Amino acid sequence: MSDACSGNARMSFDPLYKVHDAARAGQVPEKTYNLIVERFPLVKEGIKRVEDASGLKYPYFYVEPSMVVSTSAAEFAQFGVFFARTIPVIGEDNLLRVVVQLTAPLVAFGLKGTIHAILAHEFLHYLELVSRIVKMNVISDEISGTLFEGRYADSGKLLEERAVFKSDPTLLKHITTRFPEGFRDYKLEDKSIKLWMDKGLPTVKVPIDANVIKIPVQAMARLQVEQAIRDKIAEFESMKLRKRKSQTGYV
Repeated sequence: MSDACSGNARMSFDPLYKVHDAARAGQVPEKTYNLIVERFPLVKEGIKRVEDASGLKYPYFYVEPSMVVSTSAAEFAQFGVFFARTIPVIGEDNLLRVVVQLTAPLVAFGLKGTIHAILAHEFLHYLELVSRIVKMNVISDEISGTLFEGRYADSGKLLEERAVFKSDPTLLKHITTRFPEGFRDYKLEDKSIKLWMDKGLPTVKVPIDANVIKIPVQAMARLQVEQAIRDKIAEFESMKLRKRKSQTGYV
């Protein structure tokens, strides 16, 4: 399997390694650490669910032992929470890999349906990013100046979820319910703030306009994508195109 979607390599990689390290360093209390480990099977279940529905392997993923919050100068005193991000990473071997970062508060406090919906949503980001890299159309992503624009843009450029996950109606319901115009789960956010951030556990602040993808063209050219993955993405894009035609009569 290619670096774009490496199943065998992923099996030897422990997605909780950073959580283990944080617990050993005393950054995450034992009770919270145990909760993350106990609830991690929900993530593995969601990964398998996405793979079964899409017919593709999930990319590299790991759990970040921090709460990631975004801030905006235009919305002073407000912040949003990133429970997951899809990130292109250039390794020491100079190969480009697409990695999904899940945050510890999502694993610790998220409902099963929420975790699965976010995993599926990030998988759509992964497919969309790989598609644009393959087409050599990505140099930098759009900069969003406010939290609202960030949420709206997040859901406005992905592949059609009904094309990718058509065989799993329940998963589709989780996605459409939780991502009407960008993800927002007030109960999960409140719980994460009270049980994670307010307790002084590791928290990373990221300016919303710094959440930008910048990938060197040389790195894009080295992304290894198997033909089967290219074919699947083309199939999903074709289904989206047909839907647009049937709805509007034109593209």
